[in-house]
Amino acid sequence: MSSETPIPAEPSPPLDASYGADETLTPTSPSPSPAPAPALSKKAAKKEAAKLEKQRRKEESAAAAATATTATTADDGPDPLAANYGDVPLPDLQSKAVTGRKWTAVGDLDGSFKDREVLVRGRVQTSRAVGKNIAFLVVREMGFTVQCVVTVAPELVSRLMVKFATGLSRESHVDVEGIVSVPGEPIKGASQQVEVHVRKVYCISKAVPNLPINIEDAARSEAEFERASEAGEQLVRVNQDTRLTYRVLDLRTPANQAIFRVRFQIENFFRQFLISEGFVGIHTPKLMAGSSEGGAAVFRLDYKGTPACLAQSPQLHKQMAINGDFGRVFEIGPVFRAEDSNTHRHLCEFIGLDAEMEIKEHYSEVMDVVDRLFVAIFDSLNENCQKELQAIRKQYPFEPLKYLRRTLRLNFQEGVQMLKEAGIEVDPLGDLNTETERKLGQLVLKKYNTEFYILHRYPLAVRPFYTMPCFDDPAYSNSFDVFIRGEEIISGAQRVHDPEILTTRAEACGIKVDTIGPYIDSFRYGAPPHGGFGVGLERVVMLFCDLNNIRKTSLYPRDPQRITP
Repeated sequence: MSSETPIPAEPSPPLDASYGADETLTPTSPSPSPAPAPALSKKAAKKEAAKLEKQRRKEESAAAAATATTATTADDGPDPLAANYGDVPLPDLQSKAVTGRKWTAVGDLDGSFKDREVLVRGRVQTSRAVGKNIAFLVVREMGFTVQCVVTVAPELVSRLMVKFATGLSRESHVDVEGIVSVPGEPIKGASQQVEVHVRKVYCISKAVPNLPINIEDAARSEAEFERASEAGEQLVRVNQDTRLTYRVLDLRTPANQAIFRVRFQIENFFRQFLISEGFVGIHTPKLMAGSSEGGAAVFRLDYKGTPACLAQSPQLHKQMAINGDFGRVFEIGPVFRAEDSNTHRHLCEFIGLDAEMEIKEHYSEVMDVVDRLFVAIFDSLNENCQKELQAIRKQYPFEPLKYLRRTLRLNFQEGVQMLKEAGIEVDPLGDLNTETERKLGQLVLKKYNTEFYILHRYPLAVRPFYTMPCFDDPAYSNSFDVFIRGEEIISGAQRVHDPEILTTRAEACGIKVDTIGPYIDSFRYGAPPHGGFGVGLERVVMLFCDLNNIRKTSLYPRDPQRITP
C-alpha cells in the first residue's frame, strides 16, 4: 500500500475464541407444512413460546461455537496456513526455549530495511479491515509506530489470518514478521515511513477489549481540540486526574515516553558532569530523628518506639560528608515534603539532585559549578534529545529555552529594584512569591534575553538556619536561587561551619537542637568552608519543556490528594 487509509475511531470488536470459520449458514430445504395445531390456553401458549425461545438461543449458541473453531473454513477444512498466526500459548512464553530469532526495534525501521525481512514486537495501536482480504495494523513500541499490512496471498496469508489480525484488540502485544517496503507517499498515521508486509503475526498478550482510556485520546494536542471545535466535532479529552488514575496507559503516549527519556538524560548528565568535576556520589539516610529544614512540613513516623520523620533533604548528611573529608559530594535521591500545596509545581515526594563542596574563598565558586552544569545540560538536551523534544512539542508545543553562554547573575536588591521600576513593591527583607518571581522572569527576559538566571544575596530571614550571613550586612546571606522561565528550580548557599553559630541559628528557627546533635558535633572536629545546592529534577523537566503541571514529569506522582497508583 502506498499510503494509509483513514482509521476509524474505534477498533472492530474482537472475535470469539480462536478465530475460526466464516459465519455462512447453508440454507435448508423447506419442510412440509404441519397440520394445524389445536388452540392453546394463554398460559400454555406462553410456556410454549418460552420453550421455543430457549431452543432458538441454544441453536444460535451451537452455531456460534461451530463458526469459532480454530482455523477452519466451511469449504476447505483446516487452514493450511494456521501456523502463521494465532495466540501464543503460555508455556511458550515461560522461557521455554532460546530460538536465536532477532528482533528489530520499531524506532529503527527506515528505508535502509527495504526488501528485508524483519521481526518486530509491539502493541496494536489500531487494527482495521479493508474488505475480507486486507487488514492494517499500526504497531507501536516505546512511542514509535509502524504500519503493517496483512494481505491475502497464496501460500502466505489466508483470509482467516486477515480476520485474526482485524480482531486483535488495541494495546495487545504482538510479534510481527514481514518484508519492509518503502511507499511512494508519506504515511500519516505512523512515525516510521516504511510498511511491513506481514507474513506471520502472533498475539503474545491480549488486552481487554474496552480500555478505560484510549491512547489516541490521551495523546491529543490542544491544537487538535481547537481544529475539531472549529469543525463542529467533539473529541474525548482525558483530564489530569484520570490520566494519573490510569497512569500505566497514560505513560504509553509518545509525549510521555519522551518526557521520561528527557528526565533520565538530565539525571544522567547531572551525574556525569559532577563526576568530571571531582564530585563523589553518596547516599544519605531518609529516616531522620528530626527536621532538616525546619517547619512542620515533615512526614512523621514511629521508628521502633522513637519519634522520627522522612528526610526533607539530604542537607545535614551531605554537609557531614564534607566534614568527613570527601571534598565534593552529590546525591540523586527521593525527598519528602508534607506540604499541603495543591499547586502545579509542588509534590510531596520528588527526586532531589543535590551537591555540596568545599569552597576556597567565595560562594560564587558554587554558582560557577551551577552555571557550567546547567548550560551543559541544556546544550546536551538540545543536541542529543531532538526526537524526544519533537515528540513532546507535538502534544505540548513550547519554545526552546533561552539561555546565555555565561549565566546572568543578579543580586536580590537588583531584582527588587527591577520590580519596583515596573510598579511592583516588594519587601527588600522578605521573599518573592510565585507571582513576583514570574514577573521578574519576564523583566529579565525582556532586558537580558535569557530565561535562565541566578538571583543571589537573599535576605537571611527567609533562608534555612545553616545559611551563612553576608560579611557586610547580616540582614542578607550568601545564598542564591536559580530560575527557569520565571520559576525557581534551585536553592543554594554557603553554609555556616561554626558550631556555635549553627546552634544559635537552629534554636532561632525553632529546631530542636538535640535531634540534630551529631550534625552540629561534626563541626566541632574541624570543618572547612563549604556550600552547595539542591535541585528538583521534576521541576527542571517541567520548565525546560514548558509543561503546565509537575505531575506530568513524575512517573507516579505523590501530592496531598494522591497516594496511588
